[in-house]
Amino acid sequence: MDFIAGGPQIMPPMRKRDPQKRVFVNRSLMMERVKFIGFDMDYTLAAYNSPEYETLGFDLVKMRLVEMGYPDDIKDFEYDPTFPIRGLWFDNQFGTLLKVDGFGNILVCVKGFRFLKASEIEELYKGKFVQIDEKRFEIFNTLYDLPVIYLLACVIDYFCNHKDYTVCTNGVRTGDITMTFQSIYNDMSAARKVVHDKEGPLKKETVKNIQKYVYKDDRLPLLLSRLQKQGKQVFLATNSDYNFTNKIMKYLFDTPSNTEKRDWISFFEYVVVDARKPLFFSTGTVLREVNRESGHLHLGTFTGNIKRGAIYSGGSVDVFNEMMGAQNSEVIYVGDHIFGDILKSKKSLGWRTFLVVPEIEQELSVWTEKHSLYSQLLEFDNQIAELYLHMDSSTTSKPDISNIHQKIRNVTYSMGQAYGMLGSVFRSGSQQTFFASQVTRYADLYASTFMNMLYYPLVYCFRAPTILMPHESTVDQRPHISSENFRKIIAWRSRALGSNKKGEDKSSSTNAALTRSNSSIPHLFCSTPEELTEVDDFLQTVEEHSGQQQAKKRKLQ
Repeated sequence: MDFIAGGPQIMPPMRKRDPQKRVFVNRSLMMERVKFIGFDMDYTLAAYNSPEYETLGFDLVKMRLVEMGYPDDIKDFEYDPTFPIRGLWFDNQFGTLLKVDGFGNILVCVKGFRFLKASEIEELYKGKFVQIDEKRFEIFNTLYDLPVIYLLACVIDYFCNHKDYTVCTNGVRTGDITMTFQSIYNDMSAARKVVHDKEGPLKKETVKNIQKYVYKDDRLPLLLSRLQKQGKQVFLATNSDYNFTNKIMKYLFDTPSNTEKRDWISFFEYVVVDARKPLFFSTGTVLREVNRESGHLHLGTFTGNIKRGAIYSGGSVDVFNEMMGAQNSEVIYVGDHIFGDILKSKKSLGWRTFLVVPEIEQELSVWTEKHSLYSQLLEFDNQIAELYLHMDSSTTSKPDISNIHQKIRNVTYSMGQAYGMLGSVFRSGSQQTFFASQVTRYADLYASTFMNMLYYPLVYCFRAPTILMPHESTVDQRPHISSENFRKIIAWRSRALGSNKKGEDKSSSTNAALTRSNSSIPHLFCSTPEELTEVDDFLQTVEEHSGQQQAKKRKLQ
């Protein structure tokens, strides 16, 4: 017995792969239509070990802040992986970290290490609601942001609680010096820029201790070679520079599954470094060829034909689309950055998108192990609905639901803490987060790792599940009105019903089929379609296959 719209009903058995091997679908995609598959490198092809890599980034940015003049006390902070999650907003006016839903309603608000209560949130944000404002809010969407999120919380908590500093509305003061939350964030950004620079300490430490920080998946050469053998053109577009990319990729492809010891570049038809995404997806930069011997760039702008086995720096997606001969709908791009990789490639180009979400592994574990808590939330909703079921506008009494509300709070808290201090990256209780809404809107496919493509045929039809609106998911599909009333309700909308009663004058029926009248207008009304008009990749592919089969039969006749 499974729960579906309208309550518990019998559902046919669903044949699905193991959850850890699944690719999840927001929009249907026919893999046989995909001719080009592009990959990001950092946190996609190259998965960094967590929390070791975040700890490294945290420590390096922390030390850079001290070098910039921040108190030595900050050195005592240590990275706590249970605190930060992707999708948080930082408010540079009030110094708060916000977890919001897809509509801008605040779900969690924390300033430093202090979680604000509902009344405190209301004082700062009327209606506990915010709207995207790029000048005021920084949205943390990448895995690189996790150390910065926690360091921001550490630094702001330090200043807001230290005896030498006085808290003001938009920052802190000590003597004649005022530090706004905006300036603290700007300092943090400047420190991170130095740490992440191509000559910075993060890349140097990564290469120096590559086995500690970079996860090597022996199956990577296997997947890419299978893609190539089945006619897919594979390309790499990374923001990392050539020297760093070359060292990381050599390490990743030095595996037993690379039986022929192929150069890593041979697994890609096209390679772009220093792409500067998301700029790469719009105006782009100067396209230059990389000298593989020296790692330096050739002089001048590259204007020739892109060569297989060559490395290019910069450029724009328009240039590469033209040189590759790619149609936008034939390209799928795989990356971890919801904005730099996925949103921009989707909105600017119409590319199909595959988002890598490593958090899925933990999210699924909690979702399955603690699913009873979610079931309790649904039951509490049913209990509240039952109390109000037989009331209408004439009712003057008010049921006491305070006890149920407290139970909902307790269960939501238990469920959230199973994920971490700030809860799930995708939800808070029964509400989805802003990050979840972005994944739903811009990622056609998503999974904990792109390596899950190994478990699907490369002509697979990824079908999106049916999405129901509240008026569909909460109403039982069993008939609740008579057939006659049903006909009356929809008669004005449906020509298909017609009149089936014997002897009834069809011309007088409300939903009688429209007929041609004497008029000089070419088309007096729109004719009812005689076949499906909705555009669907799956059905279109089936139709094309059918047409190809018929064409073959005609040739044989």
